[in-house]
Order: sequence, then structure tokens, then C-alpha cells
Amino acid sequence: MVTKIAAGAICGVDCRIVSVEADVSNGLPQIEMVGKLSSEVREAEKRVRSALKNSGISLPPKHITINIAPADISKTGTAYDLPIAVAMLSASGMIPEEYTGNALIVGELGLDGGIRGVRGVLPMAMEAVRTGITKCMVPAENVSEAAACEGIKAVGFKDLTEVCEYLLLPPGRQDEMITPKESLPWKDESELIKEDFADIKGMAQIKRAMKIAAAGFHNMLMIGPPGAGKTMAARRLPGILPPITKEESLEVSRIYSVAGLLSGESDLVRTRPFIAPHHTSTMQALAGGGRIPVPGLISRAHKGVLFLDEVVHFSSASLEVLRQPMEDRKLMIARSNANFVFPAEFMLVAAMNPCPCGNYPDPAKCSCSVEQVRRYAGKLSGPLLDRIDICVEAGRMNAEEVMNPGKDADTESSEMMRNDVMRARAMQEKRFKGCGISFNAQMGVREIEEFIPLGAEEKKFMETSYVRMNLSPRSFHRILKVARTIADLEESGKVEKKHLMEAVCYRGIEERYRR
Repeated sequence: MVTKIAAGAICGVDCRIVSVEADVSNGLPQIEMVGKLSSEVREAEKRVRSALKNSGISLPPKHITINIAPADISKTGTAYDLPIAVAMLSASGMIPEEYTGNALIVGELGLDGGIRGVRGVLPMAMEAVRTGITKCMVPAENVSEAAACEGIKAVGFKDLTEVCEYLLLPPGRQDEMITPKESLPWKDESELIKEDFADIKGMAQIKRAMKIAAAGFHNMLMIGPPGAGKTMAARRLPGILPPITKEESLEVSRIYSVAGLLSGESDLVRTRPFIAPHHTSTMQALAGGGRIPVPGLISRAHKGVLFLDEVVHFSSASLEVLRQPMEDRKLMIARSNANFVFPAEFMLVAAMNPCPCGNYPDPAKCSCSVEQVRRYAGKLSGPLLDRIDICVEAGRMNAEEVMNPGKDADTESSEMMRNDVMRARAMQEKRFKGCGISFNAQMGVREIEEFIPLGAEEKKFMETSYVRMNLSPRSFHRILKVARTIADLEESGKVEKKHLMEAVCYRGIEERYRR
């Protein structure tokens, strides 16, 4: 007798539904497993045997063959334990085959029969819905994750005994154990973010640049002395970005699910990611890697912020791996057996000191030579700087600002800044409707020509800037996109010379340190 149980195979951040087939026949009593299996999947035989024995279930002394089809897909991980056990029980006649129903089954078994959580349950559930599967049987700690996917019924189990009791119930009785949808209420992201720009006094230039960056999702570089507040400001940036939508949350949560980072208490990622790797992080940690690649730090910042503090101390290889995802908003990793594509739509925010001692251009404190300053800033390559839209200087606060912070009348709270950002994003949403673009930073050359027409005065100004600043075509277009965002913040339908002038200022600062 042959039975088939649906399971999921993770491929990058996607999933393919596979079939766990079990055949019980006369012959030497043993379990034989085939289907391009990794070592941890082959080890499932021993885990399943012990789990069944310790759950009080005895298999008949038969020859059992397990095939996980299709055989041309590599199977890795421990999520196949539970479907293998259920397929064996069904093929042995202990569980009616029709009672397994149209269900996806995943889970890792302990030797005592307990069921442990696994990675990738969310993309498995999403793929199950797409293929017409209506029910998902998962470990108890993954049930809220599976239930967050619309269109599928989820039920969780703590041990193999519960699974057997459930599968011996008629299908109608089984539905009574389904986990209700929306196990956690959807909250506005502002309720979950505690750090506020109102805590930062002074630094008006940094706040202005961050508001522009958030409004257009532009990449940003801050240069300033140690202790000037660069990191403090960067950590408050997610609080002024538009709240993450349910669709974006599912997209980000899928990445975190595959990486094994979704906690059992929360079914989805409910705030925009803020990823701040240490400067010792390797290229593999940023991009993702391994024989079967898993999402790296770049992909975990999808739809959020990737903050590189002390950016010049990252290795050249680590920094250069950013170039392709910054341009294409996806990360491609090639292996001999497959190609993997990871989402990578993030806002890069970097911070650095102006020189090795950190005090340039203060002649009283800085002891660095001009060549040292140039060499220090030169650790950021030209192609990488070309992909940064806004470069801003974080000056040292004076004594008055430090001693009397309450006198700063221009201080904006994160809520006020977010309201401005949301108005600008509303203009962009209306402008790009039907174009497949969400914000200004995504514009290509064709969209720039269509949505940023320049008058005679503006054209002349940009021609002069192009020559004087020795701009590349890429940096020229990025100035136009930043100017479009500045105009949106002022609710102006036209990009004027004053908007271009401010955008040009955000491109010139790096020249002060590199030339």
C-alpha cells in the first residue's frame, strides 16, 4: 500500500510542495529512504523509529520504502520527520488515508515523540495555499506563523500522540481544532517604536536629511566626529518611515521564517527591520551563504534600514557586496545545483568619522595629515558612493546646545516628521500609480524624464553642476530624485531650482574629505 503526504521543501526564501510517499511490503524489516536527501533528512529514520516506539506505537515487521518526490530537488532540514512518520502509519493501515485529508504536514520529531519547531513554515503555508492545500499541520510553536497566512487552516501539535489522536478523528471533528485566524491584533507600527527624534536636540541638518531620506527611501551617509549623535539619529529612523503594511509584513516575515528568526510569540514581523551589523561582519554574513544559502543581513533588512556604523572599518569585500543589491533591490547567489534570489529592498544608512582621529577639520584637535584624511575616506569606493543619494555632515554640538537642550524650539518629534513623510509618500503613490514604483528612489531614467521635467533655469543649473562637480550620470540622476523628494515634502508639483540646490549640497560633502 502506498500513501502520499504533502510536505514543503525550502528553496531560498520560496517553497516547493513535495510528496512524502511511503510503501509497506513484505521483505527484510527495514526503512529505506530515497529522493536526493541530505544527511539530516536521512537521519530522520532513527528519529522517527524512536519517536514511534516512545509514543507507544509499534510498526509491523515489514519493508518500508520512503520516497520524497520529486527526486531532482534537494531536501534539507528536519521538517520531514513528521510527514515521514504519518506516511508510514498511514501506509501501515494505522491511520485511514482519507483522514489525512488535503493537508500539509511539517515538523521535527524528538526521540521521546515531542514535536519541535522548524524553519520556513510561513513560506510553506503560502505555497500550500497557492497549490490548493487547505490545511496545515505544524509544531505548536509554529502554529501562529502558519495561521497568519490567509486561505489555510492551521493546527499545532506538541507530540506525536496528539497527531495520531487528531488523525483518527473524522474530518469534521478535526476542523474543531483549527487555530483561529489573526491570533494577534495588527497594531500601528508607531505603537511599537519607542525611540523618538524629540529626544535629540539640535542636529537640525541631520534631521532634515533623514526626513528627506525617509520620504524617498534614499541611501544616506553621515560624516561627523565621535559622539556627535550619528548612531542615535539612525536608530530613530524607522520611527519616521511609513508603517509596514500587512503585505510587506508577510514578505519580510517569509525571510525571517526561513532564517529561523520568527519568535514563537509573534506570527509576523510587525515593524520595519533595522539591521545594524558589526564592522567585523563578513561578506557571507551580509549576503547569506552556506551550501544551501540562507538569507543574510542584507535580506533581513528588506523593507527597512541597513545601518553600517563605522562603515570604513568594514572589509572591502563586505562593502562591495552591497553594490548589486543597492541597484537591483535583490541579491542573487549562484550554486552548482541552483540559483537563489533573495529580496534586498533596503535603505542603506552609513556613518563614519571624518578622519582616523575623528576630529577633522578642527585644527586644535585633529593631528591627521591631508593624505591620511584622503586615504581614510577613500576606503569607500567611488562606485559605492555613487549609489548613496544623501551625504550629510554631523557637526559637534556647542556648549549652549548641550547645557540648555530644552531651548531648541525647532525640535520635531518622530510623529511630526512621520506626518511630513506620509504626505510626501502619498504624492509619490499618486504619481507612480500603475508604474510598479512605490517611491522616488526606485525611479529609472525613463521615469526621471517623465516625472522630473526641468525648466530652462533648472536645466542650466544642473548643467553647470554636472561639469563643476564632475558628476557621473548615476549621481546626476540621484540628485534629480532627491530634488523630487524635497519638492514632495514641500507639496510642490514642480522641481524648482531651490530643490535642486539643496539636493546638490547633499552630494558635495564627500568631496571635502576625498580630494
